[in-house]
Amino acid sequence: MFRWYVVNTYSGHENKVKHNLEHRVVSLGQQRAVRNVVVPTEAVAEMKDNQKVTVEKRTMPGYVLVNMELNEDSWGVVKGTPGVTGFVGASQEPVPLTQGEVDRLLHKEVATATRTRAQFSIGESVKVVSGPLSDFSGEISEINEDAARLKVLVSIFGRETPVEVGFDQVKKL
Repeated sequence: MFRWYVVNTYSGHENKVKHNLEHRVVSLGQQRAVRNVVVPTEAVAEMKDNQKVTVEKRTMPGYVLVNMELNEDSWGVVKGTPGVTGFVGASQEPVPLTQGEVDRLLHKEVATATRTRAQFSIGESVKVVSGPLSDFSGEISEINEDAARLKVLVSIFGRETPVEVGFDQVKKL
């Protein structure tokens, strides 16, 4: 029976391990036992030069998911792949993932929203470029990555006033 297993790899070598494992499966004739090899990633929207850019980020650095029928031969193919340090689970009994875990790791949920990562840091000076307070400058006091919003302390009439703006409404000075 085909199940999903988590394979531990050297961090940063996930794509190389995926390529090597797929090549070993073909060269050792294990296509029937190993169905799929996946490096779990997610789309992250980053702000670069005041524009949203979507990049792929690994959600589980150091791990690769393998959909396979576990037997002695398929276990040996995976374990003998360069860069693989072992299966997650007991040394001789890898633990398969549940269907819920697989769906979550492979982003099969109904609504998948791209996460925006802040290119800002607290205390950094920024200029508001859009909205009612455009052309005001201030210092970042809070960052809310979930809502993609910043709290900026802007000087209005000589007083520091906290203003909430989106990531795309400011630029670094």
